[in-house]
Amino acid sequence: MKAAIIMGSDSDFPILKPAADLLKEFGVEIDATVASAHRTPERVREYVLNAEKDDVKVFIVAAGAAAHLAGVVASYTTLPVIGVPINATSLNGLDALLSTVQMPSGVPVATMAVNGAKNAAMMAIEIFAVSDDNLKEKLVKYREKMKADVSKKAERVKAQLE
Repeated sequence: MKAAIIMGSDSDFPILKPAADLLKEFGVEIDATVASAHRTPERVREYVLNAEKDDVKVFIVAAGAAAHLAGVVASYTTLPVIGVPINATSLNGLDALLSTVQMPSGVPVATMAVNGAKNAAMMAIEIFAVSDDNLKEKLVKYREKMKADVSKKAERVKAQLE
């Protein structure tokens, strides 16, 4: 299992690091790069085509402003592309969200929330878990831990009110 993370700028990395950490926690191999849909379109194309040859099965793609990096990646592959709009302008990520979610029919990009990189990793893990029972088991345990964490938080809040 291998996922590629492509970001439009190295300034996007702090937002994507939790996604990379979660993928690693689940045992998913990662390759990552910086490439710009508008400044280095040839680099984007070359990276996507080579990533497919290198056994990448899912792309997580993040960019801010109206830089539609995820859409460009999707144009070069039939593999799943998960877009992460980044809050990088005075529009608070709305421009990135709209450019990522408004794909033409037949070229989908699964779009996460603005700065929603961790959910992008979860989506990639769910995609892999369809054909990997070990990963599916890890995912079920992760969800159970999330439930337990919420219960503990509820107990702490209740205790503070007493």
